[in-house]
Amino acid sequence: MTGPPAPAGAPPQHRLDGPADAPLVVLGPSLGTSMDLWLPQLPALHRGWRTLRYDLPGHGGAPPPAGPFTVEDLADGLVRLLDDLGADRAAYAGVSLGGAVGTALALRAPERVASLVLCCTSPRFGDPGPWHERAALVRREGVGPVADTAAGRWFTPGFTGAEPYVAMLRATSPEGYAGCCEALARFDATGRLGEITAPALVIAGAQDGPTPPAGHADRLAGGIPGARLTVVDGAAHLANAERPGPVTEAITAHLDATWKGAGR
Repeated sequence: MTGPPAPAGAPPQHRLDGPADAPLVVLGPSLGTSMDLWLPQLPALHRGWRTLRYDLPGHGGAPPPAGPFTVEDLADGLVRLLDDLGADRAAYAGVSLGGAVGTALALRAPERVASLVLCCTSPRFGDPGPWHERAALVRREGVGPVADTAAGRWFTPGFTGAEPYVAMLRATSPEGYAGCCEALARFDATGRLGEITAPALVIAGAQDGPTPPAGHADRLAGGIPGARLTVVDGAAHLANAERPGPVTEAITAHLDATWKGAGR
């Protein structure tokens, strides 16, 4: 890990790529992965957008957290990062926990979010108990036990490209992973979805086990005014990695329609 522990709400470790004069798209990763989760989408995105990828606390070599934090703290850190970069507005796309950060960002700073893509995520990730149990497990035994079973949670049984993504989890600090679990345990935006004003696309993997379309993606799409839902066949929880073609096409079409050319 690099640097001292990161306080709640601090700007995250990040990377900017793509045309400097293009509209900005922020890309949020899932629990247990790094900003490289978005590598399959970058070639298409960089034809018309500048991408801002970031790492969660303790992920991808980012500093571990200095203490407890919430999903809303992560959203506040992104606002500070956008301020530091002089970016008044941006589109946002996030997977799983990264999608929850996008939901929180759209609620806390709606004027900063020009367009929103929520992929394989939820307004509430189930009961808090299992998340606290997982946090205790990784603090006690490290990330090995959850990494050993990650491929089965993240991908369909026939997918053969899981190892690079599992390696991201094995490189995550236990405290960073545990802190994110506890943030997910506290997150519940169900009652506020109607306040989101950004044009939203919800993407679901048809075989997603952690956040199946029924009860998660459909709740997001039904609660956010005007949101559209796309369900991708042959994909589980990390749909953008398992089925990059249809996921990328859906994202770029949504950005074309709602954001490209705006906010320069």
